[in-house]
Amino acid sequence: MKKLLFITGITILVLSCKAKAPVDYALFSGKLLNNNDDKIIVLSFNDRTFKDTILVASDGSFKDTIRGKEGMYQLIYNKMRTNIHLGNGYNLTMNADSKALDSTVAVSGNGAGENNFLRARAKKAKELEGTENVYTLEQDVFKDKMNTIITSLNELLSDTKGIPESFRVAQQKDIKYTYLNKIANFEYSHARYTKKKDFKVSSDFLSDLDDIDYNNEEDYKNSRAYKSLVGMHYRNKAAEIKESENISNDIANLKAFSSIENQSIKNDLLSTTIASITRTEHLDEYYNLFMSGSTNEEEKASLTESYEKLKKVQTGKPSPKFENYINYAGGTTSLDDLKGKYVYIDVWATWCGPCIGEIPSLKKVEKQYHGKNIEFISISVDREKSYEKWKTMIKEKELGGIQLFADNEFQSQFIKDYVINGIPKFILLDPSGNIVNANAPRPSNPELISLFEGLKI
Repeated sequence: MKKLLFITGITILVLSCKAKAPVDYALFSGKLLNNNDDKIIVLSFNDRTFKDTILVASDGSFKDTIRGKEGMYQLIYNKMRTNIHLGNGYNLTMNADSKALDSTVAVSGNGAGENNFLRARAKKAKELEGTENVYTLEQDVFKDKMNTIITSLNELLSDTKGIPESFRVAQQKDIKYTYLNKIANFEYSHARYTKKKDFKVSSDFLSDLDDIDYNNEEDYKNSRAYKSLVGMHYRNKAAEIKESENISNDIANLKAFSSIENQSIKNDLLSTTIASITRTEHLDEYYNLFMSGSTNEEEKASLTESYEKLKKVQTGKPSPKFENYINYAGGTTSLDDLKGKYVYIDVWATWCGPCIGEIPSLKKVEKQYHGKNIEFISISVDREKSYEKWKTMIKEKELGGIQLFADNEFQSQFIKDYVINGIPKFILLDPSGNIVNANAPRPSNPELISLFEGLKI
């Protein structure tokens, strides 16, 4: 009996001494008064890499487990937004009125201290900054005001009790980086808002930026202000490379980002360039620079897929085709129907502001080249439900040329073959249906007329 009790005691001791598994989630619950939606979208604030959906019951209550890294998250509810700080081990309750979501948020539970500080910090900064545009101030007045705000925010942080030391240290850094970010932006913003195009700050104004370490991975992940500073630093470096080597923006950016020491930061900034591969005039160099600089295998695979497609739509290659697109004038039109003339293609949509902005210039160019050896084609990638809206806009804006409606919006094969991920997009083909320029100048760009003249259109 004694032996049995001894073994039982040892077993209990071993089990009680066994380390608890670390908590890798946050519990998030609450209730929304005047509920008028069935879900809350959760997005990671700094990088948008995390997304989750929390279901909201008819009475406005919700409860879910959030598995993501510690930091700020944006909550989107019925087109309204508010921010919340979440971390592993949190058991946070949020109550609010859905009629005024952000201004009525009240939090309690584990994690409330961090969230209450962040809301108090935002309120204090707004009060101290006032309603004026601080970038219109003279530089010395601006700097004094920023120092006053930073001092006040640090005092608020110091007076806040019940928050983890790790959070306190991270906030001290973020307050500092927020100040430095505003200092770094002052010259450009002051020139813009005061309309003093030639404005330059004094030689010592930016001295506070001299000691920044631009390779701090932890701060890059935790502080949006620091992330902005790093991006600005390396884009300025790219501008210097562009000027000294007389190269394009996209290649200069890749060279600057590839020089970053910290691989995680390097990968993140390189990822911001991915979409540019569809517009570069130096496809092979672009691809090789990205592939040698990044260690993100998923992004490298995606870029390789785009690269292989783009190699097929380079100058001189036969253009991918579209068939039987609905023609506003009646019937359908295929690309082969247009052979024998140059073809200038405008890929657009009724919801695209920049596309609409090009219409006056496009109409002007069409008029200038009316009756000449060129057809002007506009292909809408609107959704099928916007078909009538498309027809109405063509009529109201008196659009000329051949107006076509793609068969499956951005998933149309023609659109996918050209790797079009942003509009407007302009393409120029020769009379044989071969590609002259898969990234032709916009109608508002004088280079378009120069291109036409060079081809003797």
